[in-house]
Amino acid sequence: MRPTTRTLLSTALLAVLPLAANAESTTVTTGSANARLDFQVTIPRVLMLQVGSSGTGIDQIDFDMSATPGNVGNGTPVAGTGGDLGAGSVTAKVLGNNGNVTLVANASGPLTNAAGDTIPFSEISTTATAGTTSTTLAAPVLSNGASASVSLTAVAKIVKQDAKWTFAYKNTNPVAPGVYGGSAAGGNGRVTYTASMP
Repeated sequence: MRPTTRTLLSTALLAVLPLAANAESTTVTTGSANARLDFQVTIPRVLMLQVGSSGTGIDQIDFDMSATPGNVGNGTPVAGTGGDLGAGSVTAKVLGNNGNVTLVANASGPLTNAAGDTIPFSEISTTATAGTTSTTLAAPVLSNGASASVSLTAVAKIVKQDAKWTFAYKNTNPVAPGVYGGSAAGGNGRVTYTASMP
């Protein structure tokens, strides 16, 4: 191949390459011109659960009857303190995008003090009030182990529910003195909430 021919072919190839890299286009002198684009969106499987503050911190709900010792065991519920919303209340949210979700709460045993005395988790009630979504997120009933499951029904595969959960100590019976539960080892103060989805 002669140098002149090679130069002409190289020039022609360089002229065509920018067209090959461009989006589809049509040029006409009459009528209409069309050009097309393809779009794609990739959504991963998502399951999000929040109980309390968002992030990695663990909130604590306290029930302190030190200021009202005459009320111990009289059946009058005791409001809590703490929680991300204050006054013993927390933010609770579930978001899932692959069908129905089940929600459970699990404790490793009853609340325990340093002397080994116990208070069952059934003495702590949870009241759910409406949040920002159209469906209020129901709270599992606490127990000394795994709670019964709460079923969250999906609409078009989506579960999006939230609520304000407010905790109270039922104060049903007198109990021995001490600090029960908390984050101390052996106090069994921690409840783990678990959401599951297909």
